[in-house]
Amino acid sequence: MSLRGYILLLVLLVSAFGLALFAGTGGLGPAELVAALSGKGGLEAQILRELRLPRALLGLAIGAGLGASGAVLQGFFRNPLADPGVVGVSASAGLGAVLALYFGLAGLSLFAVPVAAITMAALGVGLLLVLAGPRAAATTLILAGVAVAATATALTALIMNLAPNPWALAEIAYWLMGSLNDASWSEAGFALPLIGAGFSLLLLTRGGLDALSLGEETARSLGVDLARLRLGVVAGTALAVGGGVAVAGAIGFVGLVVPHFLRPFVQYRAGALVLPSALAGGALLSLADTATRLLSGPGMPLYLGVLTALIGAPFFLWLVRANQTVAP
Repeated sequence: MSLRGYILLLVLLVSAFGLALFAGTGGLGPAELVAALSGKGGLEAQILRELRLPRALLGLAIGAGLGASGAVLQGFFRNPLADPGVVGVSASAGLGAVLALYFGLAGLSLFAVPVAAITMAALGVGLLLVLAGPRAAATTLILAGVAVAATATALTALIMNLAPNPWALAEIAYWLMGSLNDASWSEAGFALPLIGAGFSLLLLTRGGLDALSLGEETARSLGVDLARLRLGVVAGTALAVGGGVAVAGAIGFVGLVVPHFLRPFVQYRAGALVLPSALAGGALLSLADTATRLLSGPGMPLYLGVLTALIGAPFFLWLVRANQTVAP
């Protein structure tokens, strides 16, 4: 991607962050932000400091993790339909959170649900690597990921089926819809290091992804350690996606749609797609979260995962239609 493209993405990211901070009622502006950052100010500065700032930061970070993960997975599997859900990380993390909610662990500690989610995501990744084996090809890894995701989804449905009362079922269902409504500095402090570590691992895979686009045998001949690359892809995705799911619930389509949109601008190079997808993913999720906040009414919240699905599904269908080829 050209320098102009990166500048446009950065402008979009900063604009989305500004909207997340200042859009809405309350007369919030830069003066209140300065007061909030200095620890002073009245109610407006406190709203910015304790509510909107951690929510905006989490929106950017989670979106960046989803976008980068989608780009890396599509490059590694050489499959444009791959997304963070294909390796079972999202479903496994969701299962962990649902278990914490089902057994009432959420009332014991603020970190019970995030810790359970990230722990189950790690277990899901471990199971994936065991099922696939140490020298698994990309196709085998996909099949193992589908098996892990299907198992986690089935167990989640079973727990919802066994929910002891409608309130417990509603709490689980609402969490699975994905939301940043309860974002706080505590959750940001938990999730941001995990997402940052995962993103760092994903960035390290860029050279290997470019070589892998020529085929596994060619990549080996160029000195790429495919086992190490596979571990970096899976571990980076687990941290980047699991950290986000742990605090925001299930949010789909960001990691699927964003790389599709940007791929022509990087000459279809898998490695060059990672960083632009992170920037665009952060901006997209931040804008979507701002929209949910502005569109939600009293007693009628609009959930972030629902909105991303409403936006992502038609856009993805349009992409499929636009790229459809006619068989001879």
